[in-house]
Amino acid sequence: SPALSKITGGKIWLKLENQQIAGSFKPRGAFNRMFAMTEEERQKGVITCSSGNLAQGIAMAARDLKTKAVICVPGQCPQVKRGSILEKGGEFVELRVIGTYYDEAEIESMKMAERENLIFISAFDDPYVAAGQGTVGLEMMQDEPELDVILCQISGAGLIRGVATAAKALRPGIKVWGVHAKANPAWPEALKKGMVELVDEEVSLADALGGGACQNHFDFVINELEGLIAVTEEDIAKGIRFMFEKHHQLVEGAGAIAAAAALAGSVDLKDKKVGIVVSGGNIGEEKFLSALSCGR
Repeated sequence: SPALSKITGGKIWLKLENQQIAGSFKPRGAFNRMFAMTEEERQKGVITCSSGNLAQGIAMAARDLKTKAVICVPGQCPQVKRGSILEKGGEFVELRVIGTYYDEAEIESMKMAERENLIFISAFDDPYVAAGQGTVGLEMMQDEPELDVILCQISGAGLIRGVATAAKALRPGIKVWGVHAKANPAWPEALKKGMVELVDEEVSLADALGGGACQNHFDFVINELEGLIAVTEEDIAKGIRFMFEKHHQLVEGAGAIAAAAALAGSVDLKDKKVGIVVSGGNIGEEKFLSALSCGR
């Protein structure tokens, strides 16, 4: 990114996962998990909870494997993502909308898995999902082996754990920062209290980063990340606008948030070689136009 390199004083590369199939990095983990299932598990069918992006990967894999998939999304899941889930999964997918926020939808989906004898697939707390998503970090290091810093989204922490694990295996001294919306303080609160608890979150342009922190990733976040960066809604909007104006990329709030952190000067990147994960581009027209307006 010549534009972001000029602003930050570093040398910045963007990992454009918005160009991935289904418009985000999520199919990497979804396909890895689904294709690792036994025939018996496939016969039972699966259930997952998703803010919308993992669900599209699960839907595609379910269609390919001819496996039933029940997909639960929170009410804040954009219509553009809901429509894409149904289109990609066809007859093999059943979509259920639960509550407003991710956490309540996830809790209910886990109960459904027990009641209906379905295999539950976590969006972030699953080794196969994390390994699949880690290929993002692997590819970044293969393309630019001398990266000093990676800025990556953090929500449940499945993506950033996979990315950091791959990157640090190839370059042990690399520094990885977790970037989250200020509207969702799940990880800062977890680190402050020394444990993961449910916290209240606000509606955010980065709707794909909704939901709480994951206890199984707690030690990783403490020991392997350089730190956390909180990004305001105004700066997320500026990130969406920046990606559109400077790179002609349609990027959702969660996808733009790491670039937004760099754009806002949240971390010193001067003279550093930096990889930034652009995690997805599934944004509806109304939200996109709103972001362009408030990102001025």
